[in-house]
Amino acid sequence: MSRTIHPIAGAIALAMIAGFWLATVLSELFAPTAVVVAVKTAIPWGFILLIPALAATGGSGFAAAKGRRGGLVGAKIRRMPLIAANGLLVLIPSALFLAWKARHGQFDAVFYAVQALELLAGAGNLTLLALNMRDGRRLSRSLQRARA
Repeated sequence: MSRTIHPIAGAIALAMIAGFWLATVLSELFAPTAVVVAVKTAIPWGFILLIPALAATGGSGFAAAKGRRGGLVGAKIRRMPLIAANGLLVLIPSALFLAWKARHGQFDAVFYAVQALELLAGAGNLTLLALNMRDGRRLSRSLQRARA
């Protein structure tokens, strides 16, 4: 079961974070203020799906690892605290703050400073999650070869 849940939940989480990041960049660069407000206020609602997807990915990954800590599994496990800390300490608070500021039309220097921080942290999480996906695919291929 975890072999099915893990890649699906991971792909959902990665796609959602990429979607949040792209929607933010595109709306900030090319869209009117009303679209920026809509994007910034919609992102926290996405947490309703994103957080369970990340939890399912982590839980199913630890279950699939079956106590192994070396090689590709170890690399994935070492990235997870960074991903979680970045999300919990930077990305979620930033998204909530930016949604509040956008809803109140406060597009000031503080808004853009936090926006820049959020984009950098989001790019970092996207990179780490993509590396985990890459290593997961490699691990899956090597396990399939070992079974054959």
